[in-house]
Amino acid sequence: MTPLVSIIMGSTSDLPIMQKAASRLDALGIPFEMLALSAHRTPQEVETFARGAKERGVKVIIAAAGMAAHLCGVIASMTSLPVIGVPINASLDGMDALLAIVQMPPGIPVATVGINAAENAALLAVQMMATSDEALYLKLEQYKESLKDKVVKANAELAQVRFEHKTN
Repeated sequence: MTPLVSIIMGSTSDLPIMQKAASRLDALGIPFEMLALSAHRTPQEVETFARGAKERGVKVIIAAAGMAAHLCGVIASMTSLPVIGVPINASLDGMDALLAIVQMPPGIPVATVGINAAENAALLAVQMMATSDEALYLKLEQYKESLKDKVVKANAELAQVRFEHKTN
């Protein structure tokens, strides 16, 4: 299988968060790869990865970054593929990473999801790819429909909760 999405993290300490992206991609049947690459410790490997991703069939890159949070922007500076940044709550409640990723200079965009929001990064990657893949679009529609079902079920369960002054 050729990976369509690359999940990149600065170190495996980000794995508990990034597994959420992997799980969502896996559930949707999207081939992906996971790599640990550091903008500071392995800059040559980052460059080799970023410059070669398109030729390997990658469509979207999801990059996690905490603390200094340079990985997402460094990758985006070396490829024209879409890069989605996941700020990791490694320090300062993740606000340092969020601000570092979202404040990219003109010409080097990085789409950014919420702090630790790896599952949303995976869904955004799928949405990007689904613009030119009808089967994938339908899979995404089915997934989103299942979200509605969860809320309907939750309301049915809440209807069974009893309080003296509860009206519904």
